[in-house]
Amino acid sequence: MLELRHLHLRAGSFAIDDFNLEVAKGDCVALMGRSGCGKTTLLESVCGLRTPSAGSIVLDGEDITALPPGARGIGLVPQDVALFPSLPVREQLAFGPNLHRWPISEISERVNTLAAALGITALLDRLPANLSGGEARRVALGRALALRPRLLCLDEALSGLDEELHQEVLTLIRTIIRHEGVTTLHVTHSSTEAAALADRVVRMDT
Repeated sequence: MLELRHLHLRAGSFAIDDFNLEVAKGDCVALMGRSGCGKTTLLESVCGLRTPSAGSIVLDGEDITALPPGARGIGLVPQDVALFPSLPVREQLAFGPNLHRWPISEISERVNTLAAALGITALLDRLPANLSGGEARRVALGRALALRPRLLCLDEALSGLDEELHQEVLTLIRTIIRHEGVTTLHVTHSSTEAAALADRVVRMDT
C-alpha cells in the first residue's frame, strides 16, 4: 500500500498543501487534472526526486520520505522514456538487477521473462536508436519492472503514440501490471487510459 500523509510540496511559486492519498496494494490509481496542477510534481516526490516540505510517504508500512530514490523499491516510466543510449535492450532490462548485484542466473531469467511478456525478445540486442516509439516504451516498462518494485509510477508513459500503437501499448501495460501484481500510480491526461488501467481516479484541482 502507498500512503501520502499530509504532504506539502513547493516548486517555486507553486504549492501542493496537505495532500492525502491511499493506494491499496495491487491497485492502480490514476492521477488526473489540468496541466500545472502538480501531478508530475507529486509523482516525483513519491519517487524521491523532490523533497516534501512536510508530511510523509509510506510504502508497505515503511516511511520512505527520506530515502534516496534507489532505496525506495519504486519503478518509474517517465514521459520521455529516458533509455540509456549506449546500452542494448538486454542491458537496459538488466541494469537494476546488476546494480543490486543479483546472481547472474537470476538476472538472465528475469530479463528473458520480461522480454517474452513484453514481446521484445527479438529486440534484446538493439540499441535505443533503433527502436520505434512503441518498442522504446515497452523497454522502459520492462526496465522499471525488472527489480520487482513495490510501486510502479507511470508519468504520461503513453504520450506521443499514434492511436493504434497507443491502444496496443495500453493493453500491454494493463496485462503486465495485473500479471506482476504491482501497485501502480499513473499520471495521465487521458480518460481512456484511466478507464482502461485504473481501479480508481483521483482528480487534482490545485
